[in-house]
This record gives sequence, C-alpha cells and structure tokens, in this order.
Amino acid sequence: MDNVSLNRVELRGRIGQDPKIAQVGNTYVTHFSLATSEIYKDRNGDLREETTWHNITAWAGRSIEDFQNLHKGVLVSVVGRLRSVKYTNAEGEGHQYMEVLASRLSVVQEADRNQQ
Repeated sequence: MDNVSLNRVELRGRIGQDPKIAQVGNTYVTHFSLATSEIYKDRNGDLREETTWHNITAWAGRSIEDFQNLHKGVLVSVVGRLRSVKYTNAEGEGHQYMEVLASRLSVVQEADRNQQ
C-alpha cells in the first residue's frame, strides 16, 4: 500500500481539572482536559504564550498508569490518536468535538522534567 494513513498524537502538558473517573464493567475510564503551551515572538518581538486545551480519554489497562496519580496541575505525557465524538444533547441538538484517545498515559516525574 502506498497511501498508508497515520493518526498519532503525542502531548505533554498539565491537567486542567481533576479527572473524572468512571467504572465501566470491570475496567475504568478517565476524562480530563490537558493544557499545552507554546511561547513565541509576535511581529513586535514581544514574547507571547498560546495555550491549547485538549480533551483526553484514557481506558485503564496496558500502558496506562493508575488513574489515582492524576489530578489538576500534574504534568503528564499522552500518546494516542485523534477521534471525532458526536452526540445529541437533551434538546435534540447535534454536537461534535475532537478528543485524544490515549494508548499511553504517564505522569512526568521531576527528574524527567529537569532533563529537558
């Protein structure tokens, strides 16, 4: 195949609020927002910071840490794929948003941050 597609996302950022954790059958799923920031110079040479918020969903299992270590402000590394989520609200209105479905999720330790 010449046209093989790839859907892979790697993010490192801080959790925006305490994650929501739910039990589904015999496993757990968590949802949280993740902030990533980029610093750049604008046309005038002034430093600016741009923050992007990402919706993250992670299921417990292989390559996913214990969710109990996750809370607001924690620096995490996420590897996964983008997917579009569609739903209809109680008023019958259709909505759509993008999320990262994590295949790997880990807390970045203090020693890891100092090596960057």
